[in-house]
Amino acid sequence: MTNTHLFWTATAIVLFTVVFVQWIGKINNRWIKLVLDWFPAILFAYVLPATFTHISGIDLSKVVLHDLSKTWIIPLTILTVMSALSIKQLKIVGVKPIIVFGVGSIVIATLPVLLVILFGFFNESNTILFITEGYWKGLVPIVGGWIGGSTSQLVLKELAETPEALFLSILVLDNILVNIWTILMFQFIKRSNRLNESWGIDSNFPIVETPQYSGSNPPWMVNTLTVGTILLIIAFTSLVSMSFLGSVVVLSIIGLVLGNIMPVWNHQLVLKMAGFCIVLIMAILGLKLNFTNLSLPAVLVFLVVLWLILHFLAMLLTARLLKTNIAWVAIGSMANLGGISTAPAVTSAYKRELMPHAIVLAILSMVTGTGWGMLTIFLFQLF
Repeated sequence: MTNTHLFWTATAIVLFTVVFVQWIGKINNRWIKLVLDWFPAILFAYVLPATFTHISGIDLSKVVLHDLSKTWIIPLTILTVMSALSIKQLKIVGVKPIIVFGVGSIVIATLPVLLVILFGFFNESNTILFITEGYWKGLVPIVGGWIGGSTSQLVLKELAETPEALFLSILVLDNILVNIWTILMFQFIKRSNRLNESWGIDSNFPIVETPQYSGSNPPWMVNTLTVGTILLIIAFTSLVSMSFLGSVVVLSIIGLVLGNIMPVWNHQLVLKMAGFCIVLIMAILGLKLNFTNLSLPAVLVFLVVLWLILHFLAMLLTARLLKTNIAWVAIGSMANLGGISTAPAVTSAYKRELMPHAIVLAILSMVTGTGWGMLTIFLFQLF
């Protein structure tokens, strides 16, 4: 096939995948929802294109779509995610819960490096596996996935240069663990008041409504200004010569400023845009995947499970020391690991009024995930 044929074939596969993912996520069917509980629609975005290339034997790993994704789509996603955070909304959460949440993020970002060092101390082959053979590059996207969600995961995959086969294996492992963790957090938050009582912690919450835009501008004008501003910035930054890392940092700062300085800004719209872009990026990434070598060393799986448990224990200890409601441990952990969909779901099992607070923490997680992942890369490179 010619390069032109390969391009249009890849484009058709990506478009079909995006439509399929959007469609299946909206189906109100018990059995399909059961499947999606354990195999989220976003994972279909990665696996469907890979399945096509595997069955057909067509190599789509070098089509121009990959360059377009890195040059345009990923920067657009970063800008929309970062502009979704409102500092005013963040204030409704309170200092102590943010500290608990922050400790969870710090542990996620730094503990894998310490565990690799510890595992290497007991067995030199572990150091060879993680450092010499480069399996540490699989841990970095986990940091992004746990703290920042799919956007950070994809950005950090590029920054760490994680191999495609390792990345898919990590995605599968991450998906399984997060689903199990969600079930455990549902159970934990329902019982959190028992710990509050036994540790003498006040379980009451000050409920503050999430501020909404109350200006007189019609919705179409707000949406036009929001989308227009984003597209203009992306177009302008594309003309400036910057490294991929440089564009990530610059667009993150610009997005954060936009979401808090612009007098009219549709935060929900930019979140929807980010969600669509994430599916698109995943579908394009799936074109590179080779299903051979889809496996992970047992020691890596054990390290990730231990990492997750210690993350929870560190948050629990912090909440007790600060004497803040233990429910924030589950909310903060799910804001880190589960993101904007599961964090409010778990929170609703405790107090529905706190769902906006969970969403704010989840957005905070989304916008800080890439930064924490960069710290993880830096620490591994030092090691």
